[in-house]
Amino acid sequence: MKPYKERQLSDNQILREFNHDVNVEELEWHMDHRDRSVKVIEGCGWKLQLESGLPKEMIIGENYFIPHESWHRILKGQNSLIILISE
Repeated sequence: MKPYKERQLSDNQILREFNHDVNVEELEWHMDHRDRSVKVIEGCGWKLQLESGLPKEMIIGENYFIPHESWHRILKGQNSLIILISE
């Protein structure tokens, strides 16, 4: 089971929500086959960590680029996280 709910908005856009009570063990390191741009719609205290860096806080309204086939993970914040993913 995935630690999020998502809705496909178009061929290259997905709206994804991580609930505030998601189990931190489900937020695993992973990689995607395409470049992704992630825009934070809602959420406080959530962080994005790329394989070669320290975790960075995800700020509402900001975009984050994740190169294809790079390891990354999300670290849990205080409330639910909603992101818009563009590939």
